[in-house]
Amino acid sequence: MITSNQNPRIKLARALLGRSKERRDAGAFVAEGVRLVEEAVSAKWPVRFVLYNNELSERGMRLVEKCTADNIEVEEVSESIMRSLSETETSQGILAVLNDSRLPIPEPLDFVLIPDQIRDPGNLGTLLRTAAATGVQAVWIPPETTHAFAPKVIRAGMGAHFKLPIHAMIWDEIEKSTQGIQVLIADMEGQSCWKTDLRQPLVLIVGSEAEGASESARRMAGGKISIPMAGEVESLNAGVAGSVLMFEVVRQRSNP
Repeated sequence: MITSNQNPRIKLARALLGRSKERRDAGAFVAEGVRLVEEAVSAKWPVRFVLYNNELSERGMRLVEKCTADNIEVEEVSESIMRSLSETETSQGILAVLNDSRLPIPEPLDFVLIPDQIRDPGNLGTLLRTAAATGVQAVWIPPETTHAFAPKVIRAGMGAHFKLPIHAMIWDEIEKSTQGIQVLIADMEGQSCWKTDLRQPLVLIVGSEAEGASESARRMAGGKISIPMAGEVESLNAGVAGSVLMFEVVRQRSNP
């Protein structure tokens, strides 16, 4: 059992839970909680090691047994160590350190999401979760957006990270990758999404509620789309707005 904060695995996990630079340098990130670790193991995501403590539920212990059977390194830690690592108010008693192994981008591309200047982890996680639910093929993360594999984004994504190709890209790379595909930005001044043909291959850019899309995104886009709203509401947050638009794509493509 690990009881020291100076243990190399504890120090690594704590560093990964902190700054994005540590995650990039180590090529790894942390998934905490029974469901997220289950999702990672089920997706056969490369796992460096799993840490757990004796507060783990019966379901969690079955997961530990599966990890052991799959030759994943598993170590028990003290309750105090697990509490110090947990990003949640009440720890579920398990976390995994995973390799930063991105899924490949499929070809040809038909539906891509770019969350631009999204700095709130909850909004980004919501967008990723909806992207997985609506059949988005890839998510491209531009430089101005928060780190997609930060702990709060992982939690809000609820397993989407293990189903979606999520790639950090600079704008030059994004522009080259969007050749021949219509690029639309979510914008209150755009054409109604109900009146816009979203059945063709599409790159959807969702900017932040506070700042909107960046200049780089606006230069690349071929048009704007909006969500018709009743009453005096000025806007929706990025997670909700992006989700509405992604499901509108699904609706149109389901009813050609």
